[in-house]
Amino acid sequence: MTKKTKTESRKKDHVELVVKRGMQYRKTHGFEQVDFVHCSLPEVAFDKIDLSTRFLGKRLRFPLLITGMTGGYKDAQRINRTLAEHAEKFGIAFGVGSQRAMIEDSSMKKTYYVRDVAPNTPLLANIGGVQLRKYGIAVAEGLISAIEADALAVHLNPLQEIIQPEGDRDFTGVLDAIAKACDRLDVPIIVKETGAGISREVAIRLRRIGVAYIDVSGAGGTSWSRVEYARKGSIPGFEEWGIPTVDSIMQCKGILPLIASGGIRDGITACKAIALGAHLAGAAYPFIKAVEQKQLAFVLSQWHQQMRAVALFTGSKDYTALRQAKIIHKNP
Repeated sequence: MTKKTKTESRKKDHVELVVKRGMQYRKTHGFEQVDFVHCSLPEVAFDKIDLSTRFLGKRLRFPLLITGMTGGYKDAQRINRTLAEHAEKFGIAFGVGSQRAMIEDSSMKKTYYVRDVAPNTPLLANIGGVQLRKYGIAVAEGLISAIEADALAVHLNPLQEIIQPEGDRDFTGVLDAIAKACDRLDVPIIVKETGAGISREVAIRLRRIGVAYIDVSGAGGTSWSRVEYARKGSIPGFEEWGIPTVDSIMQCKGILPLIASGGIRDGITACKAIALGAHLAGAAYPFIKAVEQKQLAFVLSQWHQQMRAVALFTGSKDYTALRQAKIIHKNP
């Protein structure tokens, strides 16, 4: 089996396992311990609520990112184009999955290219931190230009890689590689975890080298260690490892602009993340599942309406007010 075939097979395995078997954390993301203070006298017209904001120099109708999840195998083209088309329609942001397969086989570009169906959408390219170190700035620049992306997401996934049967084992030099990308690339760098969360200490190190955004991607959603165990991964016992999403938001708040993902499954939870300090909320699992069920437009419309309803029930007329909505942290 060639290296290219291994990568394509792995990408296909990941999507199928997540869609068909869920592969979610058993421990929670922490949002159940957060409630909004209900406002019985909002003095806000529901139809005039404006949750628009700007991200990567472009306008979003509401603060949501469909986070990177796939690419690099045949059916990924259909999935990414469907997601991107709907991101354009609903006025939200979109990120492709890891473009490692495209580095190894340039014909895989077609599984990532979506700019023709999403001309106005803030679009994130994607490379792993280890691959950025290995292949360098020129290759990363090529990935960005090939799909006409507005930013580069560099994903950190040591947990997944160590459990993965064919995963990387050397994570030295990744911070330096990200620093070089921040210095030399013409687009902002977004550093994201893949479900195990980012700590305050790591966020501070990323701020020092010029990273523009952090996607905390905390524990409580899809467990990629669980996915890799299903693929015959090694070193048992890490199915529940990671910083819960709420804890990661609170640790990283105020250090860099935040994207909050990790177990966010509806617009209400997305609003909780924003009120806690995130600038955008992000999710992957509910949207790829909706693609397979042919319900993506319905799901995104529902999220939008839920977020506008939260704004009303907290007396928030716009995005800025929603970020300042009063919340209650309940005791465990």
